[in-house]
Amino acid sequence: MKKIVFAISQLKTVKWARRIRGFKLVYTPLLAIVLFTVVMGVIMGTLQLQEKSQQEAALFRELSFAKQRIQLRFANNTEVLQSIGRDYVSTGESSKSKDNIVIEAENLLQSNHEIVQFIWINTEGQRQWKVPPNNLKTDWFYKKENAGAMSQALSKTIELSAATNRPAFSQFVSLEVPSEELVSKEIRNVFWQVVPQLYGSEVKGMVAILYTTQGLLEMIPGELKGQYRFTLMTDGEKLLAISSDKNTPRRAFSNQTSLDIGVLSPNLILRIDTYPPATNLTFRMLIGVVLGLSAFVIWSLWSVLKQMQVRQEAEANLRAETNFRSAMENSTPVGIRAHDMKKAITYVNPAFCEMTGWSAEELIGLKPPFAFWPEGQKGELTEKMDKALTLELNQDGKVGIEGAIIHRNGQVIQTRTFIAPLINEKGFQTGWVTSLIDISEPKKIREELAASQERFVTVLEGLDAAVSVVSDQTGELLFTNRFYRERFGNTAKGHFELAGGDIHQHQIDAANQESESEEIQLLDEATGTLKWYEVRRRFVPWVDGHLAQLLIATDITIRIEADDLARQQEERMQFTSRLTTMGEMASSLAHELNQPLAAISNYCMGVVKRLQGQLDPVLQKDILPALQKASDQAHRAGTIIQRIKGFVKRSEPQRKSCDISEIIHDAVGLVEIEAHRHRLSISTELAQNLPQVDLDPVLILQVLVNLLKNSLDSLREVYPLSSRWTAPPVQISADLDTSTFPAMLRIQVTDNGGGIPESVIERIFEPFFSTKNDGMGMGLNICRSVIESHQGRLMAKNRMDAEHTKISGCTFTILLPLESPGSLG
Repeated sequence: MKKIVFAISQLKTVKWARRIRGFKLVYTPLLAIVLFTVVMGVIMGTLQLQEKSQQEAALFRELSFAKQRIQLRFANNTEVLQSIGRDYVSTGESSKSKDNIVIEAENLLQSNHEIVQFIWINTEGQRQWKVPPNNLKTDWFYKKENAGAMSQALSKTIELSAATNRPAFSQFVSLEVPSEELVSKEIRNVFWQVVPQLYGSEVKGMVAILYTTQGLLEMIPGELKGQYRFTLMTDGEKLLAISSDKNTPRRAFSNQTSLDIGVLSPNLILRIDTYPPATNLTFRMLIGVVLGLSAFVIWSLWSVLKQMQVRQEAEANLRAETNFRSAMENSTPVGIRAHDMKKAITYVNPAFCEMTGWSAEELIGLKPPFAFWPEGQKGELTEKMDKALTLELNQDGKVGIEGAIIHRNGQVIQTRTFIAPLINEKGFQTGWVTSLIDISEPKKIREELAASQERFVTVLEGLDAAVSVVSDQTGELLFTNRFYRERFGNTAKGHFELAGGDIHQHQIDAANQESESEEIQLLDEATGTLKWYEVRRRFVPWVDGHLAQLLIATDITIRIEADDLARQQEERMQFTSRLTTMGEMASSLAHELNQPLAAISNYCMGVVKRLQGQLDPVLQKDILPALQKASDQAHRAGTIIQRIKGFVKRSEPQRKSCDISEIIHDAVGLVEIEAHRHRLSISTELAQNLPQVDLDPVLILQVLVNLLKNSLDSLREVYPLSSRWTAPPVQISADLDTSTFPAMLRIQVTDNGGGIPESVIERIFEPFFSTKNDGMGMGLNICRSVIESHQGRLMAKNRMDAEHTKISGCTFTILLPLESPGSLG
């Protein structure tokens, strides 16, 4: 019994031993791994704390160094400014000394990038000169939106420096500079320093320099800025400048200090932040050792070393292939995304994320219409995608879709998308894969070429010259502009007319030489008038490689007409010279003829007095009236000569109260002899009780005689001598025109001749214009001048026949005031 109990106890002991051994085999490595991990964690934590302490110490040391660097630079700049000011004050404001000072100032600006402006201010506070005078940065200081703040800050700084006789600084000025400008970041925040120049105890001027806060960071060595990010802020934590836009990690170390750059300076804080540290190989090696030992113990524990090796090899191959594919997808500029059968996005590569500005987490799961499609094109792009996917199901091929995506910042990118089915390892389609190519630049180039072509065509269309191109082989019209089409239509006929015929082979020898201009006259079919063109032509290679004739025709009709008008003016000037000579001769003749005419009149009157009472009454009745008329006509001739002389001298009409009926009868009597000689007649129609009018009877008589003669000449041209007995008489009438206020005396001379052509009726009163071959062109002009000297008007109007189809004569109308201007006051 004891043996059995002992055996059972031994069995239990063995079982417990096996259990303990199994526990040791299983859990001892696990406990060792846990203990090893805890120890390594404590060691790494200690190292981490020690490294953090060292980084904080190094951070404070580098911050102190940067602060001293900036303070030392400000102190050196102040000394240099005082030295420049002393040199300028001591040498005087001569041009030579100023040039030397300007060179020193330019050297200061070149060696100190934080200074962008150097200004010398005289004792009256006026800015005398500045360096540099003008560049890309300084232009923004004086623009309308910045000039006020800059001037106000400088004025306050000058007042503070003048009051304390010490260098002073202004507050920070934030400039309005568009972010797209190259210098936007450099000159965004600036401030002034004014250094007074003391000569004894008297201020002889001031030097003002403009600092940029971004330039202050240039004082810090580049190796420090590569390791740390430096930031300049005001005491209100307003950001003034930053050395890098790269973000720092959340657990980055930072420190800050106040910059005392001068006694009268604004509060300026310099902050330093650490960048992510370089990879800690020791730390990673320790982790690798821990993980390796743990894996080895676990693999040893479960006796799967061989299987794990096979698995590792398979994983390595898979990882290599995956890394290769990832590298290919990540390095390609083509955006790739995958869709499931419901068109939801299941994968995107970094290039696609960069195109859209969306992260992979935000994109995965989206369905069309996508948020990265332009708002106005979502419907169109959805339809294109549905159509492309349908084609992919029906046809095993790739379909390219041209469209656009919009970046998160608003930039539109033109793309071409290719779609292919996504097949799994079992041969079943699980979705689609799409690749996007950015075609913005090629499309932009095509659009620019199209815009350039459009601008070129617009220029040609806007030319006031006909431009045409004709093929030398077929004679086909290849190009025309608007001017050509308006003048010659859409055929090559106008081109050949301007070119003087067809294109001949011998003309192509001068293909690269422009021909001399030729003046060609053609009939404008649209207006029915002749046009003059200055034509230039040459042969040019066309887009298909063949030669074509380019022709440019400029309408020079106006120039030709101007040349003709100039020649006419020259002829008129010569005629005017002759007319002036004629006026001088008329004045001389008037002087010479006055005495003979006066003698004739006196002799006639003397004969009349002697014959009175001595002749037979019958003879007295015939002779004495004739002598009396001869004397009157001699007197009238003398009066006419005096009027001509007065007209040549441009004297005023000699007005007197006259009966217009008598003047009209006298004019008819003078012209009636010539009318009878040509078998024509004159009829008179005078209104009753016409009032007396103040006018010059001789000048008015001359006008009426001239108008009557013109009417008779018009009838002579229409009616030949054999049929003039049927010609209606020339009518002269006088009445009152009550359609005007006040009423005026109206005299009308009407004929039934050929009238005046409409093309010249507006010019008949111009000097030297005449429709007669032997006319001087002065008669009607003198008549209008005489009537206008009486404050009246002379007009001409054609008369139409009963059917109003053709001209049947002309009416000249004279309107004279009933009262002279002197009697109207």
